[in-house]
Amino acid sequence: MQIEKVETFPLLYKLSKPYGDANGFKKYRTCFLLRITTKSGIEGWGECIDWLPTLDKGFHDRIIPFLIGKQATDRTKLVKIIKKWHQRAAAGVSMALTEIVAKKARLSICDLWGGKWHDTIPVYASFQSYSDEVNWQENSLRLIEKFISEGFSQVKLKIGGKTIQEDQQHINTVQAYFQGKISMALDANQSYDVAAARQWQPLFAEWDNLAWFEEPMPMSRTEEYKFLRQTLSVPIAGGENLSSAEQFLPMFMENAIDIVQPDTMHQDGIDGYRESLQLARQFGLRVSPHAFDGGLTRLYALFAQACLVPWSKMEGEPIEPVEWDVMENPFTNIISIRPSNGQVKVPSGVGLGVDIDLDMMEAFRWNGMTYI
Repeated sequence: MQIEKVETFPLLYKLSKPYGDANGFKKYRTCFLLRITTKSGIEGWGECIDWLPTLDKGFHDRIIPFLIGKQATDRTKLVKIIKKWHQRAAAGVSMALTEIVAKKARLSICDLWGGKWHDTIPVYASFQSYSDEVNWQENSLRLIEKFISEGFSQVKLKIGGKTIQEDQQHINTVQAYFQGKISMALDANQSYDVAAARQWQPLFAEWDNLAWFEEPMPMSRTEEYKFLRQTLSVPIAGGENLSSAEQFLPMFMENAIDIVQPDTMHQDGIDGYRESLQLARQFGLRVSPHAFDGGLTRLYALFAQACLVPWSKMEGEPIEPVEWDVMENPFTNIISIRPSNGQVKVPSGVGLGVDIDLDMMEAFRWNGMTYI
């Protein structure tokens, strides 16, 4: 199980049209995949995201030399060290080493983790609502209509990047068009203060199809979240950028959140990610993972969700949904799984249990160009 080779695959794609959220517009989508191979020939895949020049240099100057010759079974030790250099790189290495161990044991990832509670996982269509077009609201509505026609019944829309009046007009238009027949989450990307967030309550009181209100304020404001949770009539969700179970703890202790949203890329490796899920369950909280940036990390979120005990004792209560990026992004297609009617069947083969599109990876390999 000695690591012999580490290969990296930095990928870059220029969008045909910019789109975005309250954090601004995206002009490119990127992905950084890595493949670790042991001396016995067992391979494991990992994924992370950051500015490609930073990742490329960091892996080749420090992380790869560090990993060569180490034992793949020393995953937690290796990840803890790499985390000091780069959080997301450590998460990617953690995924690759996890797959190697699963393959060595001839197990699926889920079986390695103790087995599945759920064979299928619901997913929701995650949109970036803003475009640089004058008629951005019409463009958003067309996109939503397209994916609803493909079987999604749950969506997440962005707010917080326009005036509250513009955003409310947009969401009212969506509600009127679909007549409240789809489940909807609203994500403000931490762009509001308490007063701004509370301006949505009159509309929340009228709607019965809202799944949650996501990250209305910076997640560090625990007391304000606690207050907001007591004054709004919809569940409060968040936590995609929190990097450990420890960082979630203040929110849990103060009853400041309803739905927990850890991201596989942002946590203390895949093991730390699962610790956050388990801690949320210990506090009786729902978990709907954030998984916007890549196909492989989304797959690991599905694996972890499949192994998560049910939130409710009510018979027939489904497991909480995982985010599914439906925007223009070829890298989410590198992993060969697709939803059907808003559900994804969890792979059960050895290791990842799915194929990875190597031809697509070669087609979009980053050539070292500067991008912003």
